[in-house]
Amino acid sequence: MQIDREQLMRRKLPPGYARVVMPLVLSILMSGVVSAVATASNIGPGASFTAAWPNAWVASWMVAFPTLLVVLPLVRRLVAIIVEQPR
Repeated sequence: MQIDREQLMRRKLPPGYARVVMPLVLSILMSGVVSAVATASNIGPGASFTAAWPNAWVASWMVAFPTLLVVLPLVRRLVAIIVEQPR
């Protein structure tokens, strides 16, 4: 069963959800990368990395997501002060 593009477009969330979805996706990606780098630098690549990294990722994400929810509005304000807005 193949979903066409029009069906996919109708399944999008309303714009108000962007406040939560953006920090959610950003926190998943960033905590994954940062925890992978930290884990690899501490224990090196290999079987021990594969066993340790998922736990490090979950712990990192549990801090990253709520932090982004709180900090992102402040960051947007600071960026608006520093960067000229389009006209």
